[in-house]
Amino acid sequence: MADLCDYNYLMKLNLKRPLAFFDIEATGVNLGVDRIVELSVIKLHPDGSEEVKTWRVNPGMPIPLEASLIHGIYDTDIAASPLFAAIGAEIAAFIDVSDLAGYNSNKFDIPMLMEEFMRAGIEFDLDQRHFVDVQNIFHQMEQRTLKAAYQFYCSKDIVNAHSAEADTRATMEVLLAQIARYEATEWEDKQGNKRIPIVNDIEALHKFTNLHNTVDFAGRMVYNENGEELFNFGKHKGKKVEDVFAIEPSYYSWMMQGDFPLYTKRKLEAIYNRWNAKRQAERQSRPPQPKPAGDAAAPKADAPPSQNQQPKQNFQQRPNNNYKGNNHNNNRPFKRDDKPAAPVNDDMLQQLKDKFKKS
Repeated sequence: MADLCDYNYLMKLNLKRPLAFFDIEATGVNLGVDRIVELSVIKLHPDGSEEVKTWRVNPGMPIPLEASLIHGIYDTDIAASPLFAAIGAEIAAFIDVSDLAGYNSNKFDIPMLMEEFMRAGIEFDLDQRHFVDVQNIFHQMEQRTLKAAYQFYCSKDIVNAHSAEADTRATMEVLLAQIARYEATEWEDKQGNKRIPIVNDIEALHKFTNLHNTVDFAGRMVYNENGEELFNFGKHKGKKVEDVFAIEPSYYSWMMQGDFPLYTKRKLEAIYNRWNAKRQAERQSRPPQPKPAGDAAAPKADAPPSQNQQPKQNFQQRPNNNYKGNNHNNNRPFKRDDKPAAPVNDDMLQQLKDKFKKS
């Protein structure tokens, strides 16, 4: 019996456009901080032909030892390699309009690639593509890892595991074996609905491997059953994004200035702009409110006084800090009937002398 993972034996994928299998090795798994060090793409065409390209990338930062021990790529290996900004356009052109497939690609590879494209200022539109995450098929049907998946479906071990091209090819072979294995297998979702999800159709596989229906891949926002965006984290988890904008507009600024992936911010900005446009349209559609009678002559409550209007002074509350006298406290309010002290004369001086003369 032929090996299930021998893709020369298996049926060809039913493709309407190219499908790009790809795998990324990186300095780590933090989308906002880490960088790509190797990227491999196997581009499968509808006629069954394929193209393969692999790029080594200088991440512009040291590769942590723990990452190097996994994928075997060290700083010396990529010292002479180009930065992503120098080859990003070439990568985007090679993938072109292809749908995307990978292993754990929805949570890591696709958002990591988008972060690099956006940092380099390279346009790469995801909106009209399908995404097939082979790990999601595997985890939902068998609950295992890529190495175990390759052994389970293909009965062989990955040669040069954790090199981008070897992992990419193993992922492609696993998907082909999954389609053959589950061609007529019924699956039951959490609501008890039964169907046959694994078929030789990329759009159907896209739907099955994107069950969480995320807006931004990082999963900070998800769609509900009505196609409305909800926050999927923090104090507003489960609330509509547009509703949060209405009750707490500063939340948008907080996220845009925070340490969130660039693609998350792009999707958030698009939702905000859409919500703001609707709000402005609603304001313009409201009929003008009539002004109350006599309102035109009345000055605005918050308008500053004109040059001819001097603010009234309350003499009862204004302290007279310049007035000093024996019978007056410096903080005593100034009164309108206060009179200035009489000038000192000779009679007054004589009286003072007589008063304080020693007996």
